[in-house]
Amino acid sequence: MTDFVTHVRNRVSDDREFVFVRDDGGTDRLTFTELDRRARATAVWLAAHGLTDEPVLLLYPAGLDFTVAFLGCLYARVPAIPAPLPDVGAPHANRVRTLMRDAGARLVLTDHAHASGLSNLSARVPDTAPADPDAWAPPAMSAGTLAYLQYTSGSTSDPRGVEVSHGNLLHNLELFRLLARRPLRRLAGWLPHYHDMGLVGLQLQALHAGADLVFMSPGAFVARPVRWLELITRYGADWTVSPDFGYAWCTRRITDEQLAGLDLSTLAMAISGAEPIRAATLAAFERRFAPAGFRPATWNPGYGLAECTLMVTCVPQGQGVTVRRFDPAALERHRAVPAPEGTPLVACGPVSGLDLRIVDPDGLRPLADGEIGEIWVCGPSVALGYRGRPAETRATFHAGFHSGDGRWLRTGDLGFLLDGQLYVTGRIKDVIIVNGRNLYPQDLEEAAARANPAAGRSAAFGVRRHDGGEHVVLVQEMRRGQPGDLGEAADRIMDRVTREFGIPLSLLLVPRGAVRQTTSGKLRRRHMRELFLSGRLTPLHAELEPAVNDLLETVA
Repeated sequence: MTDFVTHVRNRVSDDREFVFVRDDGGTDRLTFTELDRRARATAVWLAAHGLTDEPVLLLYPAGLDFTVAFLGCLYARVPAIPAPLPDVGAPHANRVRTLMRDAGARLVLTDHAHASGLSNLSARVPDTAPADPDAWAPPAMSAGTLAYLQYTSGSTSDPRGVEVSHGNLLHNLELFRLLARRPLRRLAGWLPHYHDMGLVGLQLQALHAGADLVFMSPGAFVARPVRWLELITRYGADWTVSPDFGYAWCTRRITDEQLAGLDLSTLAMAISGAEPIRAATLAAFERRFAPAGFRPATWNPGYGLAECTLMVTCVPQGQGVTVRRFDPAALERHRAVPAPEGTPLVACGPVSGLDLRIVDPDGLRPLADGEIGEIWVCGPSVALGYRGRPAETRATFHAGFHSGDGRWLRTGDLGFLLDGQLYVTGRIKDVIIVNGRNLYPQDLEEAAARANPAAGRSAAFGVRRHDGGEHVVLVQEMRRGQPGDLGEAADRIMDRVTREFGIPLSLLLVPRGAVRQTTSGKLRRRHMRELFLSGRLTPLHAELEPAVNDLLETVA
């Protein structure tokens, strides 16, 4: 079997369904049979409009309309582009136009409620009522046929569309299937459908496995996180997936009264896949939800990226979490040396179904276990490349060693292998080099969190002073209504970070929501650096080194 459509249609039945729980608590349902029928009608409509092989942008709110439209595009051999539904306003509309221009898309598909607001973007609602689903004829497709475009969460002005083929998708979903000891029955989640983890890890995984899916909107989860765990409880889900943020949000916000009504004992796999996966987050969630039946062996930390469809490594079912501590001074020298009181890192699972190597990013040579370098991946899950960007595709997707060995994906992520497990330490471009030391921003951010546990997200990054040296800036969110003086909070954070790392620090305390992140909860550190240097951050309190003040005055 070489294409995803054939695989899915072999699993069409009335005893499996997609259930969307609306924000008001009501439900919308489609059996696989009805989903298939509506997808075929959509495909007939798309083919009648001459859209075969033409990319189409999908702008939908969370719900079943997106699932029908996306599957209809697959059935019609129309490369779909899942994207966030824009808010009202020129900046958001400009981002949509940038995506359309980059992908060469001429049409936007949406639902009735949003069609008029998107009319200036050539938006259409597929009128499938007159379309006969029985008139659908499957177009010729193979493993190499383009399935969809997954836009990465990079710069708003320079998005990159990852071209994912049917073969990529089938291979990656099979890697997920092999993680489980028994067939998947029911998934539950809240992740956005336009992000690779929500699209592949939830929606397409359910279709591939022939399993039920019950899901909700990301907004409903953020407003009331207990709703996610209530889905698991009410529907007896055995599989869920979330970035680190989701588990931490539940731990902080779910009350004792809400906890008493939860039953997580059916959950066999809880995948955590965003970077970084924090040992403290997993431990706190375990403690908090053990009374609800959550078991430590349920955890499945993993590592992945859109350029490899989704998953690269993941801990198989039942193995639980491996947390090891490493000497921070050795990590700065790109070596992983175990140390009982060192920096904790979470193992992201063994390599299976793909080839993975740790490579010196400058010398392009493979490194030994315990040496930190760039993570390179090779195998059928590695996507075709970036849409319309041949130079970037060659540089990222066609890397090779001096020996000329293989077609390798350069992930841009740093990590190491030890005892058969992958540990991810950060992004190459995020590493801050101070006086020859390699500092990982997540380590600085975790130190700030220990100094002020009630604070929100933080982002650490480096800026280059006029004298050529690198200086560390930390932007720290403060929660509304947080007790205590801002100056005292700043002193605690700066004292903790400078004591642990022995470096000078500039600190900005900002309102909650000011630290930007991607749809999967990954920090956008480079974007935060751009906002800082351009003066577009308005702090509640700031402690800046004189050299950084001089830098900002020059920029201004």
